[in-house]
Amino acid sequence: MATLNIVLVEPQIPQNTGNVARTCAATGAKLHLVEPMGFRVDDKKLKRAGLDYWHLLDITYYASLADFLAKHEGAPMFFFSTKARRRYSDVQYPDGAFLVFGREDAGLPEDLLKAHPESCVRLPMRAEARSLNLSNTVAIGVYETLRQWDFPLLQWAGQLHHGSWDD
Repeated sequence: MATLNIVLVEPQIPQNTGNVARTCAATGAKLHLVEPMGFRVDDKKLKRAGLDYWHLLDITYYASLADFLAKHEGAPMFFFSTKARRRYSDVQYPDGAFLVFGREDAGLPEDLLKAHPESCVRLPMRAEARSLNLSNTVAIGVYETLRQWDFPLLQWAGQLHHGSWDD
């Protein structure tokens, strides 16, 4: 089974983290939260955004970015940033990949980006736009990775509640 890891570095908005948690729960991705965060994990807004999927999550917490990096040294990491030069869709994501996302208001530290220029990726957007919403960016990165892996262990087709597709 392929493993996908989503990392939020110092997230500030509980609703974004809740939405990311829901994406992780629906896709089987592991969620890694790096402190300090702009909210407590028992925040009602966080729980509401994740709805009733919390029991499906595999979450790990880290005291700092240095703590996270030390515990996963050598792992394949991809740093999503508006400052990156490569498109997210031009990268091949290996099993065990970590997709790393920064704070909503500041992104990832530039020292980190400079230290890993070949692993920095961005979503194309208009020059006048500052950035996309964090949870939307995570969802795009997750589904591009899973598309490359042919959506392992995910249900490919849905069912109608009333009748069938053949009616």
